[in-house]
Amino acid sequence: MQRVRENLKKAYDSGREQVRTAREESAVPEPDFAPRRPEPEIVHQSTNSRDDADVPQPLRVAAAWSWRLIVVGVVGLALLRLIGMVSVVVVPLAIALLLSALLGPAVGWLLRLGLPSSLATFLVLVGGLAAVAGTLTLVVNQFIDGLPSLTQNASAGVRQIQDWARTGPLHLSDAQVDQAIDSAQEWVNSNTSQLTSTGISTAATIAEVATGLVLVLFATFFFLRDGRKIFRFVVRLFPLNARWSIADAGDASWATLGAYVRATVLVAFIDAVGIGLALLILDVPFPFPLAALVFLGAFIPIVGASVSGAVAVLVALVDQGWVVALLVLGAVILVQQLEGHVLQPLIMGRAVAIHPLAVIIGIACGVVLAGIIGALVAVPLIAVLNTGVRRLSRRRPEVPPDAVVVTSGGSSAGTAAG
Repeated sequence: MQRVRENLKKAYDSGREQVRTAREESAVPEPDFAPRRPEPEIVHQSTNSRDDADVPQPLRVAAAWSWRLIVVGVVGLALLRLIGMVSVVVVPLAIALLLSALLGPAVGWLLRLGLPSSLATFLVLVGGLAAVAGTLTLVVNQFIDGLPSLTQNASAGVRQIQDWARTGPLHLSDAQVDQAIDSAQEWVNSNTSQLTSTGISTAATIAEVATGLVLVLFATFFFLRDGRKIFRFVVRLFPLNARWSIADAGDASWATLGAYVRATVLVAFIDAVGIGLALLILDVPFPFPLAALVFLGAFIPIVGASVSGAVAVLVALVDQGWVVALLVLGAVILVQQLEGHVLQPLIMGRAVAIHPLAVIIGIACGVVLAGIIGALVAVPLIAVLNTGVRRLSRRRPEVPPDAVVVTSGGSSAGTAAG
């Protein structure tokens, strides 16, 4: 039996060897000129096809940037349109946020004294309203008391200008002066209808203004009392992995907004005191109303203080003449230089570090988009966005695998997997 198996195996191996030999003899050798297989196309890792690879990489990068910027621009334009449609709501909320950032420390101080949150917020809000109402009352009373004398001085100034036009270097005749006056009167008469319609439209918006003021009060109250709860609710709307970054950016942005508002109030107060003292010493009418105007104008950086100072110089020119007007102009320039070289770097620089070019561009865009309100909120909006984007772009520190996490009960647990 064993010999039979060995014979079968030898026969099987001999058959396989014959078949292998026959295949080798029948195989045709491949000629040297046979075409080679095409090599695979080299495609850049950022492309999906050969057509994309044929486009130069700088052009592909520029196109990628272009369509993304177009998408961002379209979304931004839609957002601006939406804000414009609901500006009656957005503007009061923006003002309420600024007031909340200003009054927040006072509410925190009362809370540390042990007062309930609602009572502390109510007391701070009532105190702020009383201060604003008292300031407005004083401004209006001084304006009403000094308006008759200012009108007389303005009439005398107009007569002096007429006399200067006749006897000065212009040497205008009485007919030319009268013609200029008649032209001014004709312009006023021709624009009477436009001025009247503007007054009517302004009167029609009184209800909107009153509604906005009520919304500012209510929004400020709830921002001061429940601001932290509202922010936590908004943070919970984001995905779980993004909540830490959103919360960190929101806290930093709110701190920046509060620092900006408080620094602006301090700088505006110093400007108003300096210019108001100069007006009071030079016996210029309306010193307190003009100082209040300077205070309000200082909330619009660079532009507001200059415009309010120009108004003070004009009032001094009408009431006191060229000499006092030049002295007031010198006082305004001195205060502006003190603000720009001392107060802004010392006070504002610690709160918000924004380049002056960004401030100017932001104010210009705010004026074009939303007028005075746009100029008011442009700079704080830039400051908040600057802080928020910087915090969001900062990577969250990763916890090493062998770190030890301390629990609230004081015990520690290793995070490494066993």
